[in-house]
Amino acid sequence: MPEAKSSGVRIDYTDTGKKEPALLLLPGWCASRAAFGKMAQMCAMHRRVLALDWRGHGASETPEKDFGSADLVKDAIAVIEASEAQQVVPVALAHAGWVAIELRRRLGARIPKIILLDWIIFDPPPQFMAALGALQDLQQWEHTRNRLFSTWLEGVSNPGVSQFVHHVMGGFGFSMWSRAGREISAAYTRHTNPLRALEGFNTPVPVIHIYAQPVDAAYWDSQQFFAKSHPWFSAKRVNALSHLPMLEAPEEVAEVIESFVASK
Repeated sequence: MPEAKSSGVRIDYTDTGKKEPALLLLPGWCASRAAFGKMAQMCAMHRRVLALDWRGHGASETPEKDFGSADLVKDAIAVIEASEAQQVVPVALAHAGWVAIELRRRLGARIPKIILLDWIIFDPPPQFMAALGALQDLQQWEHTRNRLFSTWLEGVSNPGVSQFVHHVMGGFGFSMWSRAGREISAAYTRHTNPLRALEGFNTPVPVIHIYAQPVDAAYWDSQQFFAKSHPWFSAKRVNALSHLPMLEAPEEVAEVIESFVASK
């Protein structure tokens, strides 16, 4: 299994398939690269796929010191450099999108496109920001995490999705969930929302948002309205219900990804 060193921390990753630009699969906080499941295998039929575990997650090393989003960016860059990939398209689950945006800012044309999966790309609702604060409270974090799980799994019957949420994401304790709450909250406070951060590039980067939640038409309509004046942005709602559409509908998500990456 290949690995990279990020500020002395061992970062474990997989490297499958051929052809660039390669995909760099970025899990969210309190997750692992297993979040991409069969989708990763299907993508590797068309091009190279790099899938990492963040420090403190999955098979990667857990550092003794605290860490944050800036360290995750270092982890991603370490994998890119270790793999010697020349061009990489980040495929970022939820708040790993902040890492994808920073990769584009730092590496420029080596990041020709960005793929976002199931993310709050507009201003976050007040109740979500409150939940991020509650995740940092020792008395509230577990109840808050379980409420998030219920939202992510509403109406979902796919056992693989439920198992990943409850057993992988549920396997992390207060230290990681509170860290996630702190870092996600700080990112929204700094940038307001992901689309505003993306608007800040002098040279726009093509971006697609592939999502399942929320299902309401207003969220879709808002994305289409934004796309009309920002031709670098597009959105695709897939036939899934959960917060993890790539686990629930791997074939469809893989097809959307390959079509987007292969397009001129």
